[in-house]
Amino acid sequence: MRLTASPKPTLAALTLGAAALLCVATAVRAEGTAPPTRPNILLIVADDLGYSDLGAYGGEIDTPHLDAIARDGVRLTSFYSAPFCSPTRAMLMSGTDNHLAGFGGMAELLTPDQKGRPGYEGFLNDRVVPFPQLLRDSGYHTYMAGKWHLGVTPEVSPARRGFEQSYAMVQGGAGHFDQTGIITGDPAKPPRAIYNENGQLVDVPTRGFYSSEFFARRMISYIDRGRGDGKPFFGYLAFTAPHWPLQAYDETIRKYEGRYDVGYDAIRDKRTTRQKALGIIPKDAQVYTGHPLWPKWSTLTAAQKQTESKRMAVYAAMVDDMDYYIGEVVNYLKKTGQYDNTLILFMSDNGADGNTALDEGRTREWVKTRMDNSLANSGRKGSYIDYGPNWAQVGSNPFHLYKGFLYEGGISVPFIASWPALGRKGQISDSFAHTMDIAPTLLELAGARHPGTEYQGRAVLPLRGRSMLAMLTGQRDSVHPADHVHGWELGGRKALRKGDWKIVYSNRQWGTGDWELYDLSKDRSELNNLAASQPAKLSELVAEYERYVREVGVVDIPGLAERKGYSNGTRYFEDMQ
Repeated sequence: MRLTASPKPTLAALTLGAAALLCVATAVRAEGTAPPTRPNILLIVADDLGYSDLGAYGGEIDTPHLDAIARDGVRLTSFYSAPFCSPTRAMLMSGTDNHLAGFGGMAELLTPDQKGRPGYEGFLNDRVVPFPQLLRDSGYHTYMAGKWHLGVTPEVSPARRGFEQSYAMVQGGAGHFDQTGIITGDPAKPPRAIYNENGQLVDVPTRGFYSSEFFARRMISYIDRGRGDGKPFFGYLAFTAPHWPLQAYDETIRKYEGRYDVGYDAIRDKRTTRQKALGIIPKDAQVYTGHPLWPKWSTLTAAQKQTESKRMAVYAAMVDDMDYYIGEVVNYLKKTGQYDNTLILFMSDNGADGNTALDEGRTREWVKTRMDNSLANSGRKGSYIDYGPNWAQVGSNPFHLYKGFLYEGGISVPFIASWPALGRKGQISDSFAHTMDIAPTLLELAGARHPGTEYQGRAVLPLRGRSMLAMLTGQRDSVHPADHVHGWELGGRKALRKGDWKIVYSNRQWGTGDWELYDLSKDRSELNNLAASQPAKLSELVAEYERYVREVGVVDIPGLAERKGYSNGTRYFEDMQ
């Protein structure tokens, strides 16, 4: 439980190229410690955090520790993920496309036509070499605490994918105060989440467990065990916050109660103003204010407004709590003299989530009969709430839609890099970068090599990502060439970006049911579809997308985007009753 406030960390930042970085790291080492040869790395991933939630990205939620990291590091405003969590994590670990790494579809949502096809295994497959394995091979300690979501069996656990020590929730989500799962096929049997430690099944503590606290402190314990042996560490701290079910400490929720009574538009307007002032979005940026399917704040009943305000308060409390425990990890590194030689990266795995799992299996029946979602109990153990499409749209501000979609709101995420050797303190970059770029970045920083096409006697896939190190250190302005091409596909929804041009397809009701075309240099909120007025550019990008499909092995299934259930549900306000 949060009993005392952590001292506010003031972080410094990162510069120069790989060899020079090591020299700088040695020079700034804590007094009395052995000279490090390579930096430690701490990679922090939030689960379903919105683009605009952090204070450093314009949000009103109190995130002092992450804001401090951002002030002393580099923020990226054009960093991209997949539209769902496990495909992003597959690309993160592998440095290649999700269709090649085993997550051409979400494991939970694979269709009979996809199952058994290469790239649709539903676990991180053996065609890739996870970069933590390569760091471990090169002499790093490798630690993981939090959400895995890259395979549920011991054979594909973190322990078999390069992690020396790991404590993992292996599925897509779980309760934050206990081991309750999130989706069930039997409303009479509450689902139970699966955890393992070092590949062995474990149960979380029955008392005093809260996910963000537990994972942060487990990471600290792992780092502390290896301290002083001369080996650098890689720590992967993968929070399950703020993924639904939304749950937080009572005292943190109380801090935010009433703050959101003003409604969606007022909070969005404040975030927009702050984003422009910070330089996160251009001064003339236009804002996507939400899909017409969803009601405006002014049309809600008094009871609906009260419920919506409370749910957003719980969500904000989760983000606040996560930030608090990130502060604990940072303060531990400072107190033990390891902070000055630690690169910290922070990102979200996809856009804010306006969808609900109630449409999957018989989860809706279970929640309605077994969970207490009363206003007073919302956010506590035994409740099961999400915060719906309108707050998620605020979280994705200023972009179009949210998680599950390939519009900017589903795949544009915050990204921060900080290390005391960094020379770009407080700077912001709009360089395009992607989750696949993290693996080559960290391998370069660590002086480790990807094996290319063969590893330990088996054929493997090369990296598709590109190192960000020269951009992060200010040696180059960009990671990729100006005409770089990047494709996405998930669940039948599709997109491709070439330079500043982007095509995107979404099924009707959410989109046009056909390719849409946007000039992101002028319209990153995707408000002005140019498909009809720019047919040549549309054809050019569609041809590039077809090339991408062939390269990565997309299984194109007609009508897949219309699949009923998650990300096509429309019952949020009905379920609120």
